[in-house]
Order: sequence, then structure tokens, then C-alpha cells
Amino acid sequence: MDELTYDEVGATAGRMPPGYHHVRVRRVIGRGPEVFATAADALLAGEAQRRAGARVEASETPMREGTRVTMRLGVGILSVRIPCLVVWADRTNTVAGFAYGTLPGHPERGEERFTLTLAPTGEVVFAITAFSAPGRWFTRIGAPLGRAVQAWMTRRYLRALDPR
Repeated sequence: MDELTYDEVGATAGRMPPGYHHVRVRRVIGRGPEVFATAADALLAGEAQRRAGARVEASETPMREGTRVTMRLGVGILSVRIPCLVVWADRTNTVAGFAYGTLPGHPERGEERFTLTLAPTGEVVFAITAFSAPGRWFTRIGAPLGRAVQAWMTRRYLRALDPR
């Protein structure tokens, strides 16, 4: 974890740190244990990111703590490399998810958590929690554009696991 570009490792599980942009969103993606199991398999294989349009390479699947994930967005010389390290992962009968933190070279610095919950009502809830700040010169200069891209990708992630 020494390589991470931020100090607040695990903060997406609780109180978010000051000085960062915060994201907390959620969406009901279906109902029942079968929907949960299918979505959990996909989530821990990086499918939310793939289905949202990123090219994803993971050092292992299903993801677990210590998995290295490198994503790319864009085409050719306009593509951006997005390296991350999984800092938390879990899967039970009612909760599945992972959180990854930024590594050197990532356009931002911070952490993002993706959690699926099978609620007692039967609803399958997909939640995304993140904190981030510009991590490179071009994201500092283009901060408003960076926030727009983050919001766009978050919406795509939320739809990516919805089987409907």
C-alpha cells in the first residue's frame, strides 16, 4: 500500500476526508439472490468498468485486496492510463464489492468503492462512494472537465450492472 498516492486508505468505508471531491450514489439494479449473485460475479471481474467503456486489465479475478487494476479510457495517443490497487474486497451472501486506490500515473488521487447489497427487502442496491482530487498537471488545469468525466463514468458504472 506504500505506492498509493493518498493517505486516507479505506475512508470510502466511513467518514470521507476533507479536501477532496466526494461522490455518494446508489441505484437499485434488481431484486433477489440470483440478480445479486450475477451482479457480484460481474463486479468482482471488473465488468462495471468494462461495460462503462474502459479497457481493463486486472492482475487477478475475482478482485481481492492487492489486485492491480489498470484501465484505459480514450483511443490511441489520446488514451489515458488509470492504474489502481484494490485496497478492500469482500463477498458474502448479501454484500459484495471492492475499493481501489490510485497509484502513480493515475489522473486523480483518491479512492473509489463499489458495493452491491442484497437488502432484506430483496432489492439489489449498487452503491459507489469516492473521494478524489486532481493528481496530474492536466487534471489540475482541467479540473471542471475532470469532474464532468467522473460524473459521466459514475452514471455509466451505475447502469453497467443493471440487468433490466
